[in-house]
Amino acid sequence: MRSSRSVLLPALAALSIIVAACTSTSPSESSGPSGSSAPASGGTVRVGIGGFPDSLNPGNGLLSESYTLYELVYDTPIGLTPDGDYVPELAKSWSVSDDGLTWSVELVDNATFHDGTALTAEDLKFSLELYRDTVDFPYMPAYPDVFETIEAVDATHLTITTAEPIGNFESRMVFIYVIPKHIWESVDDPVAFQNEEMIGSGPFKFVESEQGQFTRLAANKDYWGDAPKIDEVIFQTYDNADARVAALVNGDIDMITEFPNTAVATLRNAENVEVVVADPVSGDLRDIIPNIVDPENCPVDEGGVCTGHPALLDVQVRKALAMAMDKQQIIDVALLSLGSPGLSMVPRGLGDFFADDVSDYAFDVSGANDLLDTAGYADTNGDGIRECLPSQDCPTGDLTFRFNFPDDIDSGPREADMLKAMWQEIGVKIEIQALDADTLTSICCPTFDFDLILWGWGSDPDPAFLLGVALCDEIPTGFSETGYCNPDYDELYVRQGVEPDHQARVAIVHEMQQILVDDVVYMIPYYASSTQAYRSDRFTGWVTGPTTIGLEDPSSLGVISKVQ
Repeated sequence: MRSSRSVLLPALAALSIIVAACTSTSPSESSGPSGSSAPASGGTVRVGIGGFPDSLNPGNGLLSESYTLYELVYDTPIGLTPDGDYVPELAKSWSVSDDGLTWSVELVDNATFHDGTALTAEDLKFSLELYRDTVDFPYMPAYPDVFETIEAVDATHLTITTAEPIGNFESRMVFIYVIPKHIWESVDDPVAFQNEEMIGSGPFKFVESEQGQFTRLAANKDYWGDAPKIDEVIFQTYDNADARVAALVNGDIDMITEFPNTAVATLRNAENVEVVVADPVSGDLRDIIPNIVDPENCPVDEGGVCTGHPALLDVQVRKALAMAMDKQQIIDVALLSLGSPGLSMVPRGLGDFFADDVSDYAFDVSGANDLLDTAGYADTNGDGIRECLPSQDCPTGDLTFRFNFPDDIDSGPREADMLKAMWQEIGVKIEIQALDADTLTSICCPTFDFDLILWGWGSDPDPAFLLGVALCDEIPTGFSETGYCNPDYDELYVRQGVEPDHQARVAIVHEMQQILVDDVVYMIPYYASSTQAYRSDRFTGWVTGPTTIGLEDPSSLGVISKVQ
């Protein structure tokens, strides 16, 4: 899901997104105030966030804030620990037949939905089929798309068949938010369904939400697993990052999920405030999205207008932009060094799936200028901006690009200004405009009414999700942001999805990343470290290891206790 973007999911969200599915683990408890006694149950946890959920319908969610709710309100068959391990959640066990084509899943027998109805294999079957077959859901169909038949054998047993063996069954199940069949089966249009009651089976129940203001969840004290010790959690939206930080320092809230790295020192010096810097279990990335949809592929029937600058269709222009981007400077200034240089859509947190054998474009302003000179982009009038080629119908006649970013990215203005200065060195001008996430989504995909967008993704623990963003078939769905289409890439994507041998699949995923880098489908300035902060005098038990899913995840909110 887009990281707090935030679309796009995610999120996917992401899709993140994507916030990853998880299960509770033994926490590394934070220290309480001096002289504090044992933790107690009860209490309201107030979490400050920068955005707001875009949908209560788990099929429609784009923003990471939405997936935070889904993780708390719904259960999934398989969970993910902060260490990146797949573990049982609703599924007690799962196994595959000798031919690799039939998966058997055994569910727990005591799970219930928030309205008291028992959760059975029929609910999981219904959820999988609904996500698979509702093609207008932005992200969810990609997870069960290879499941050919899904059968509930009895209340706790399910069988799933595939046409070919697959090597990523667990990652396909880790985001399947199980919804109640008895509610959703009467819904005529699952995409239009607002899901205002948001009935799940998870450790928290949805109570109320006020658009752009807050969302309140109550602890599910009858949870089939380990019930939360707190009474409720309130996610409070603070559009202003400084206000979010001040609210934590002043004690108005108990935890913040994101803040500028410039605030790290302030928070570390604040009384009863702890800062957590960790590597995300899957990874977050910052991306620069060029509009490179071929006019022939413009999804007019889905609202596509495809007004992207024609010079961005030239890979030499995109390579020059990549070469003129000083990633380390962006990391040092915007992140205060709390990140690592980016490469492709597969973050380093995905282990051997990350293509460490693929070379990035070295920072080389002189080389970028030479590249544009050779391609014929000259500055004949001496205004510092290169003109377009005669064959290109450019809006301004030169390399002036619209540059947008979501206004809830705290470091967005600083990063945009840095890129503007860097690209001026090669005769490229950008006109910067921050937009709210909904507006940015509306001009992005599948509208393609933009030139360049600065945004970000949260990754799944498996590379297939983010690699799927570059598929030809995703141009009309809105999942593709760039409009890139390469049949060879699509063929590799299909192959990796059904390759059961891990090392063989890794090789295919690396080859796909090489294509993305060669064609400059995205420019990835960095992979960010996760920075969050909480008050240690209110609640104890936050999960704060060297890797993290997030303090807003059930792995923390499901286990923390009030400090007496």
